[in-house]
Amino acid sequence: MSKCKICNKETNEKDEYCELHAKAYENIKKGYEAWKKALDIAWNDYLNEILKNPFTGVCAKEVAERLLLKE
Repeated sequence: MSKCKICNKETNEKDEYCELHAKAYENIKKGYEAWKKALDIAWNDYLNEILKNPFTGVCAKEVAERLLLKE
Protein backbone atom coordinates (compact mmCIF):
# COMPACT_ATOMS: atom_id res chain seq x y z
CA MET A 1 0.00 0.00 0.00
CA SER A 2 1.07 3.55 -0.61
CA LYS A 3 -0.07 6.80 1.01
CA CYS A 4 -2.07 9.71 -0.37
CA LYS A 5 0.27 12.58 -1.26
CA ILE A 6 -2.04 14.99 0.57
CA CYS A 7 -3.53 13.32 3.65
CA ASN A 8 -1.39 10.17 4.08
CA LYS A 9 -4.42 7.83 4.00
CA GLU A 10 -3.66 4.48 2.43
CA THR A 11 -4.20 4.13 -1.31
CA ASN A 12 -3.77 1.42 -3.92
CA GLU A 13 -0.16 0.87 -4.95
CA LYS A 14 -0.54 2.83 -8.19
CA ASP A 15 -2.64 5.70 -6.84
CA GLU A 16 -1.20 9.05 -5.88
CA TYR A 17 -4.32 10.11 -3.96
CA CYS A 18 -6.85 8.53 -1.60
CA GLU A 19 -10.40 8.03 -2.85
CA LEU A 20 -11.60 11.51 -1.80
CA HIS A 21 -8.65 13.39 -3.24
CA ALA A 22 -8.74 11.28 -6.42
CA LYS A 23 -12.39 12.23 -6.94
CA ALA A 24 -11.56 15.90 -6.35
CA TYR A 25 -8.73 15.64 -8.90
CA GLU A 26 -11.06 14.12 -11.50
CA ASN A 27 -13.61 16.88 -10.89
CA ILE A 28 -10.91 19.52 -11.26
CA LYS A 29 -9.79 18.05 -14.59
CA LYS A 30 -13.38 17.84 -15.89
CA GLY A 31 -14.13 21.37 -14.72
CA TYR A 32 -11.07 22.71 -16.47
CA GLU A 33 -12.28 21.38 -19.82
CA ALA A 34 -15.48 23.41 -19.47
CA TRP A 35 -13.70 26.54 -18.19
CA LYS A 36 -11.11 26.39 -20.96
CA LYS A 37 -13.81 26.26 -23.64
CA ALA A 38 -15.73 29.13 -22.07
CA LEU A 39 -12.89 31.41 -20.96
CA ASP A 40 -9.69 30.20 -22.61
CA ILE A 41 -8.11 30.13 -19.14
CA ALA A 42 -4.65 28.75 -18.34
CA TRP A 43 -4.34 25.72 -16.03
CA ASN A 44 -2.58 27.64 -13.23
CA ASP A 45 -5.12 30.47 -13.42
CA TYR A 46 -7.92 27.93 -13.17
CA LEU A 47 -6.31 26.33 -10.10
CA ASN A 48 -5.98 29.75 -8.48
CA GLU A 49 -9.68 30.40 -9.14
CA ILE A 50 -10.50 27.12 -7.39
CA LEU A 51 -8.51 28.24 -4.35
CA LYS A 52 -10.26 31.64 -4.24
CA ASN A 53 -13.78 30.26 -4.61
CA PRO A 54 -15.53 30.08 -1.19
CA PHE A 55 -17.82 27.31 -2.47
CA THR A 56 -14.96 24.96 -3.41
CA GLY A 57 -14.67 21.93 -1.16
CA VAL A 58 -11.72 21.27 1.10
CA CYS A 59 -10.42 18.27 -0.87
CA ALA A 60 -10.56 20.17 -4.16
CA LYS A 61 -8.66 23.08 -2.62
CA GLU A 62 -6.03 20.70 -1.24
CA VAL A 63 -5.58 19.07 -4.65
CA ALA A 64 -5.43 22.45 -6.44
CA GLU A 65 -2.82 23.69 -3.98
CA ARG A 66 -0.69 20.59 -4.49
CA LEU A 67 -0.98 20.85 -8.27
CA LEU A 68 0.16 24.48 -8.14
CA LEU A 69 3.15 23.53 -6.01
CA LYS A 70 4.12 20.81 -8.50
CA GLU A 71 4.08 23.26 -11.44
